[in-house]
Amino acid sequence: MPELPMHDRKDVVLPEPPAELRSQLDAATARSDEDEQRRAVGELVASAPTFLEGWAELARLGREPIERYAYARVGYHRGLDALRRNGWGGTGLVRWEHPTNRGFLRCVAELHRAAAEIGEQEEVDRLAGFLVELDPDWDDHNA
Repeated sequence: MPELPMHDRKDVVLPEPPAELRSQLDAATARSDEDEQRRAVGELVASAPTFLEGWAELARLGREPIERYAYARVGYHRGLDALRRNGWGGTGLVRWEHPTNRGFLRCVAELHRAAAEIGEQEEVDRLAGFLVELDPDWDDHNA
């Protein structure tokens, strides 16, 4: 199947998660102890497993590369499910400029970093291309 020209690709914007989730995440990550942050974010994600920002934070806070990889991979797959529910057919744009897309893009970026940490080069290469495919203006400093 040939790739659609950029102007024919639908721009997908994920819906806003409940505001209280963002507030709870901010409170969890504001804790001074990283173990407490990880515990609080883990509890939040357990109560709201579709909250992509939470998965991205768990991946960032992971103690070991494989832990970071696992959290990011779950967030990545949860994000693909959310995109599909919102009209993404595998070729649409998912841009960083839309704040509600950032949780998913952060999960992809965290997965990219964690894959590099564990030496999963094929996935590193695939994810680097996928990020640019999702957002042609992608900059690794976004996430």
